[in-house]
Amino acid sequence: MKLLMLSPAESVHTQRWCKALSQRGINVVLFSFSASKSSFYKECGITVYSCDINAHTIWQKKAYLFTLRKLCNVIRRERPNIVHAHRASSYGLLGALSGFHPFIISIWGEDIYEFPRKSFIFRLLLKFALRKADCLLSTSYVMAKEAAKYTNKSFSITPFGVDTKLFSPMNIASKDQFVIGNVKILDYRYGIDVLIRAFNLVVLANPNKKLLLRIIGDGPCREKYESLTVKLGIKDKVEFLGKIPNDNLPKYYNSFSVSVFVSISNSESFGVVAVESMSCGCPVVTSDADGFTEVVEDGITGIIVPKKNEQKTAEAIQTFIDNPSLRDTMGKAGRERVLKLFDWNDNVNTMLKVYNSLLKS
Repeated sequence: MKLLMLSPAESVHTQRWCKALSQRGINVVLFSFSASKSSFYKECGITVYSCDINAHTIWQKKAYLFTLRKLCNVIRRERPNIVHAHRASSYGLLGALSGFHPFIISIWGEDIYEFPRKSFIFRLLLKFALRKADCLLSTSYVMAKEAAKYTNKSFSITPFGVDTKLFSPMNIASKDQFVIGNVKILDYRYGIDVLIRAFNLVVLANPNKKLLLRIIGDGPCREKYESLTVKLGIKDKVEFLGKIPNDNLPKYYNSFSVSVFVSISNSESFGVVAVESMSCGCPVVTSDADGFTEVVEDGITGIIVPKKNEQKTAEAIQTFIDNPSLRDTMGKAGRERVLKLFDWNDNVNTMLKVYNSLLKS
């Protein structure tokens, strides 16, 4: 089977799907607006076509026509069995305009929660793309429910799980220091400022406790967040570690006393970082963004707090400080939930079943 995937080359989600499907014997070809800067795809033996067009300029008429023409040329050259677009609002629309079938769209989050709300025209474009697809996929039931506003078609659920052998408990969390961890792009949507302010409240409430906030990731708001720690007087208690390779993340999750993810946007449609943390046996505090409410069992594998609420976030963190044994009990429950629902091998098998079923029909 030859699969032409339309998806951003630099995304870790794209990389994981391409690698996993290739390892299962699928001949994967990737089409991306921008080229990959790493050797990842070459090492995996995956052919990549790119247009070197910024995703933000793709809506310019000339750029879009050029991209569509190039995609059609790639389809004629590669002769795929299936075209699978990730993100309905960009790659999905491009795939729909190509006229190729069978055609699959996987929705990601922003394309459903934000894109159609920008304008009436964007809603029409989203509806058009979804209408042209032969099969629609969503990583979560809550996002599929949101997408139902724009299509009458049903969705198959294909979670974006984790490698439970890689993301596994190591029992290396410090007993002397309470470490709060976060792994996210440093963008306003992910509520890192809410976390920092909540951490400040925790510091004020525990003057004799050794506390550390460890933030992993990079992004446009990093300088702003670093300045906020200075303003609050907690710079010496906050570490900004930058971007860490995915394979190195398990040791960091294992070093956390608790992971905190308080996204303020519902475009957080699945919450894979919470799954990664839980798989390592580390409990989580999350906001009530849609994706987290499906992944986390409130009071069992973690604590869910209202979005944009630093006081409730601080109180949830304090719960783990006051009850150290919760890390073990909730951590074990989280690990069991991931093994049951979000094991990456099972998720890849589900995707393969979707492909095979579509080809048979």
